[in-house]
Amino acid sequence: MNYELHPLGDAAVIVELGDSINLETHRRVKALVGYLEQHPFMGLVEYVPAFTTVTIYYDPVYFFSRKKVSPYQQVCKIVEEILVKLESDSEEGGRLIKIPVCYGGSFGPDLDHVAEFNRLTSEEVIRFHTSGDYLVYMIGFAPGFPYIGGMSERIATPRRPSPRLAIPAGSVGIAGKQTGVYPIETPGGWQLIGRTPLALFRPNDSSPSLLQAGDRIRFYSIPEQEYLEMKEGQE
Repeated sequence: MNYELHPLGDAAVIVELGDSINLETHRRVKALVGYLEQHPFMGLVEYVPAFTTVTIYYDPVYFFSRKKVSPYQQVCKIVEEILVKLESDSEEGGRLIKIPVCYGGSFGPDLDHVAEFNRLTSEEVIRFHTSGDYLVYMIGFAPGFPYIGGMSERIATPRRPSPRLAIPAGSVGIAGKQTGVYPIETPGGWQLIGRTPLALFRPNDSSPSLLQAGDRIRFYSIPEQEYLEMKEGQE
């Protein structure tokens, strides 16, 4: 497994597992996070996965008096030993989550703009969006917000020049080559093409985020009436 280790201050190590966002790097990140979750080492504080890195925070006081080498060197040795044990998972893995979306209208006010920008019809935008092979690379920005890769470049569209102050929960958007779903009402500048009735963030559940890194996503189109019925069923 190719990797690089870098210090972050005096209490963290950045483990760089790739230099671009792709499935192989994602699998490496997921493998390391999975190992740390199951086998945390003494002195570990927390770990933060991203697209191509895992940042490992440690307690320097725990390591300071244990050996002559620095805490950073000790943690690097532990990390290197872990990485030697890990092999990139060759299976696709991950849960398949199907997300219904009501496209256009008041739910997707930017659908026509995305179509015009890409010289497509609105129906073609929906077809491209629902035929993607999607993967959740990470959760961030807002509670439960998934960064999803795999969208067709045919519908890639820049962010809005000025963000909206409030985007409803469940809104499905496009920003550049990425697509995502707003789990809670929040400001944002993504191009909104639809909305899902599914609740992606459920604060009262033991696992509040519906989606997790590694999940596979499949969007499918539903009419407004079905959206309203599904939404009512969750309330």
